Amino acid sequence: MDNVFYTGRGIDLYNASIMDFNNSLSQLPSPSAKRIALRISPPAERALRQGHPWIFDQSITEQSHKGAPGDLAVIFDDKRRFLAIGLYDPTSPIRVRILQSRDPATINTEWFQNKLAAAALVRAHLEETKTTGYRLVHGENDGLPGLIIDRYADTLVLKLYTPAWIPHLKSFCDALAQISPASHLILRLNRLLQKQTEFLHNLSDGMTITNLTHPSLILFQENGLTFESDPIHGQKTGFFLDQRDNRARVEKLSKNKTVLNVFAYTGGFSVYAARGGAKEVTSVDVSPPAIEAAIRNMKHNQHFPTVASVKHETFAEDAFEVLARMQSQKRLFDVVIIDPPMFAQSEKQTAGALSAYRKLTQLGLSVLRRGGTLVQASCSSRVDSDSFFESIHRSAQEAGRSLIEIERTGHAIDHPIRFTEGAYLKCLFATAA
Repeated sequence: MDNVFYTGRGIDLYNASIMDFNNSLSQLPSPSAKRIALRISPPAERALRQGHPWIFDQSITEQSHKGAPGDLAVIFDDKRRFLAIGLYDPTSPIRVRILQSRDPATINTEWFQNKLAAAALVRAHLEETKTTGYRLVHGENDGLPGLIIDRYADTLVLKLYTPAWIPHLKSFCDALAQISPASHLILRLNRLLQKQTEFLHNLSDGMTITNLTHPSLILFQENGLTFESDPIHGQKTGFFLDQRDNRARVEKLSKNKTVLNVFAYTGGFSVYAARGGAKEVTSVDVSPPAIEAAIRNMKHNQHFPTVASVKHETFAEDAFEVLARMQSQKRLFDVVIIDPPMFAQSEKQTAGALSAYRKLTQLGLSVLRRGGTLVQASCSSRVDSDSFFESIHRSAQEAGRSLIEIERTGHAIDHPIRFTEGAYLKCLFATAA
């Protein structure tokens, strides 16, 4: 395969000198030296004291002067005592993203280094599990709101969700080079930020910030398995890193089973099931490129005898249509995995999302043998865990099936949750009678 980069080296062998930035960072403006002084409403102050990382525009009661994205805003109580400091963004309802609360601090390269070092320490043991693909920084939950960093072997993918980071990007990347260096650093911008060209200073989505040209596909390891990531064209930053622990659970229950992986994307669950000794694995995803990547990911792991011998069937079709067709064909599986994309991006979409989950549960159970295992996940933060799990059980009852729960799972260690709105992933493992 052309233009693929792979390294199995541990992070402790990376050398900071290899992180060689191009001139895109030197052209960025410096953050303003003038701080914005803010006061906020009592409810917002209570939430802030309890550790919430956002200040919304409607919560601001007093403001010293207008600010630009990336200005540092200092929040005081009614007695002019320091409460917090954060990144100001006049373009967003989340007007301030909190960096530091309770004790004053100077936000500079050293401050960023400390935050990045703390985040790296949380993930340090992952290298011992032959894992070189994981989330290095999980935004607000690691004290760095409005950005994430995913590591794929010797490539880092930095994704920004607010223009407030742009003036701080050079000092942040200097800190990153000291704490978690890599050969390649790719910048991703969320869709809204891509449209805010007046604040980007020639930065663009998918550009490489380091001098070396990044590979089009990156091979990395996860629990000893090899997967590929396309950090530019793939979903998220190229792979669904958050499901690593659930994939490992599927591996343990797949021996001698027939496994259906719905919304398979690039086949993460499928490869784990194959290594676990599944007799047959079927991967379904509407995207032909994703299915092609799933086939390649199986090939990347042919050195495992169980992967080499497994029958792997693929469908690049709509999941609902494939499940309905399999139901009409009375085709049954021992394990059915349903891991759909986010169905609810706003509160008003929650009801529709729950309806879709119920439909998927019924379709999934229609192709699941009695005594088989249902694995169903949701990544919609707008749908709370209780509603999600209740909808699955209700749908099972309506389908004349009863579910015996094996376990409910949430976020892996590299996706920590520090505030309520930060929680999004939930997954049910259950035996279907």
